[in-house]
Amino acid sequence: MAEAPELETLRAEVRSWLDANAPKTWRAESVDSEAFFRIQRDWFLKLVEGGYAVPHWPAQWPGGGKSLAEQKVIYEEMARADTPRLLLSFVSTYHAASTILEWGSKEQQALYLPAILKGETWCQGFSEPGAGSDLAAIRTRAERRGDVYVVSGQKIWSTVAQYADKCLLLVRTSQEKVKQAGQSFLLCDLKTPGISIRPINQIHGDEEFCEVFFDEVEIPVTERLGEEGQGWAVAQATLSSERGLTLLELSERMRGAMWRIAKLIRDTGRLDDAGILRDFGALATKVDATCAMADQFLTWRIAGEEQVGQASLIKLTYSRVLREFTLLGLRLEDMESQYHLPITFGGGMETGNWMADFMNSYAWTIAGGSDEVQRNIISERMLGMPREPKNWTLGDAA
Repeated sequence: MAEAPELETLRAEVRSWLDANAPKTWRAESVDSEAFFRIQRDWFLKLVEGGYAVPHWPAQWPGGGKSLAEQKVIYEEMARADTPRLLLSFVSTYHAASTILEWGSKEQQALYLPAILKGETWCQGFSEPGAGSDLAAIRTRAERRGDVYVVSGQKIWSTVAQYADKCLLLVRTSQEKVKQAGQSFLLCDLKTPGISIRPINQIHGDEEFCEVFFDEVEIPVTERLGEEGQGWAVAQATLSSERGLTLLELSERMRGAMWRIAKLIRDTGRLDDAGILRDFGALATKVDATCAMADQFLTWRIAGEEQVGQASLIKLTYSRVLREFTLLGLRLEDMESQYHLPITFGGGMETGNWMADFMNSYAWTIAGGSDEVQRNIISERMLGMPREPKNWTLGDAA
């Protein structure tokens, strides 16, 4: 199907701008945290300047007000140009911005949204030890004392928290029988006394995630989103902000990176290896299918026909195909792949370090909802299967 003329015009504009402005050597440079921060910040500010950083924001913001179809074009061209994926500013422009736009006061929007466009970075303080996929079980306590909440507790798996200025913080303000009813949502300045941040050193030397500790931290009541006890509802706006376009971008980036697998086949003299060629063909088919699924999902969303569970189906598919993609690269490069120095903040296929990318691919089976959670959503919400019994044991299968 031919693309609408206005979308063809936009695609040509974006492609021309990227050809002139996209960084060309970022893969070779992103070998430590300082280089990562510099490349990510510079590229984000360049996108703000060009009007392509926040097309999903309302029209009053630079480059905002784009339709989903227009956003799709921008993401496809970003993937084609192999630009750095915005890991540092992702929480800021999606999670923080979407939540503040939906739940924030006019004063909060005027304070925080312009700061994001100037490079202010946010992280997310949701998961806790013992409450990773079960946010209803969080225990970080916020006690109101006059005009402030006094917060004590711990968060974990907070992406890029060591670089962040602010934090989206889900806390418990009361003990209710329905655990979700006792939560509140705060905007936290990470420079506030009583906060300590500890990066988590991962197996391949990466430090993408952090633990964040709160020891009697005072947060003004004016920094709450929604009413006290509405934290669960506010958090749902945060969690739903990344689906759709993100899945499309990730899928398109994987398809755009297939040339790296093909080059490895040539460089390692495997053009006559029937097994490798078979696996490459199977992978190419799965990558194309993943892109088609993401494209179809966005088409449904644009038409207002999205159904619950469709995003879970694509996310589950992407995480599995990504693992196959990185594993084939790892097999082709053989022992050489294990000699590379760690490259900070991979994420799946970003670095060209096949061992790091393969290990990072497992993060996608957890991030944004584990594979098990996605399967439950698909089975219950799409297929109409009964809910899993809470007290089910292996003996019940006998």
